[in-house]
Amino acid sequence: MGTTAYANEWSANVAQGLGGAYERMLAVAVAVLHERDPGRLWPLVAGALPGLIGAEVLIYKLDDWSESGGTIGLSPGAELEFDGLGDEATGLLRAGYPFAEHYGASPDRAPVTARRAAGRSWSASPTARLLDDIMDVDHALGIPLPESGAPITGCIVYRSGRDFTDEEVVVAGRLQPLLAGIEQQRQLLQRVVVPSGDDVGLTPRESTVLLLLGDSLTAAAMGRRLGISERTVHKHVANVYRKLGTHDRLGTVLRAQRLGLVPAPASRG
Repeated sequence: MGTTAYANEWSANVAQGLGGAYERMLAVAVAVLHERDPGRLWPLVAGALPGLIGAEVLIYKLDDWSESGGTIGLSPGAELEFDGLGDEATGLLRAGYPFAEHYGASPDRAPVTARRAAGRSWSASPTARLLDDIMDVDHALGIPLPESGAPITGCIVYRSGRDFTDEEVVVAGRLQPLLAGIEQQRQLLQRVVVPSGDDVGLTPRESTVLLLLGDSLTAAAMGRRLGISERTVHKHVANVYRKLGTHDRLGTVLRAQRLGLVPAPASRG
C-alpha cells in the first residue's frame, strides 16, 4: 500500500472512530443535562469515556494534581483495587505523573500519552510500577480540560497491552469540549442545587470522617486514624453520602467544600 493510500485509509478510520465516539459521548452529555445532582455527572463520564478510546480505567481529578492533597474519582468497579492503598501510593496517584508536569510547563492542553510526555522514564517510574501492581495496566493517556490553567484539571485513562494509538489520541481531543461542558454544568449545579449547611446534620464523628475523605484516605487508613473498624468507617461514609445527597467521594468532598463543611483546596495548610 502506497503512502497516500495508507494516509487516506488512516484518515477514514479516524473519521469513523471520531463519529462513533463523539455520538456516544454526546448521549452521555445529554444525560448529564437531565441530571440535577452535580455529584453524579463525572461518575457518568467515568463510566462511559474509557470504552470510547479503548481504555480500561479512568481517574478524574477536578482540583490540583498534587501529591499532598486533592481528591480523585474513579471509573465504576475500580474502587476495590484502590481501597487498600496506603498514603504514599495514594499520593502517587494524586500527583498525576507525568501529566501535571507536562501540562504545567506549557499552555498546550492536547491529550498526550505518558510515554510521549515522559519518554523512557515512564516505564521505570514509581507511578507506572504502582499501576501495574494494582490494576495490571501499563499505558496512560492524559486528557485535561481544555481551558484549565492552574490547577490543571481533567482525567487520565489507562490500559494494558499496546499504547494508545494516534487515532485514539485524536478521539480524546475531540471529546475535550464535551468534557468541559459537563464540568461547567457540574459547577452550575453546585451553585444552585445545594442543601443548607444547617440542614446537613452530621454527627461529630461523621464530620471527622468527611474531613478525612477530603484528604483522600482509604477506609482502612481512616479506621487506623480514628481507632475504629473499617466496617464502621464505611457506615459513617454511607451516612455522610446520604446526608449530603451525594454518591461518591469526589462529589461529597466538592459539595462539602461548597457548604463550608471542609476547607477548600486553596485554604488548606
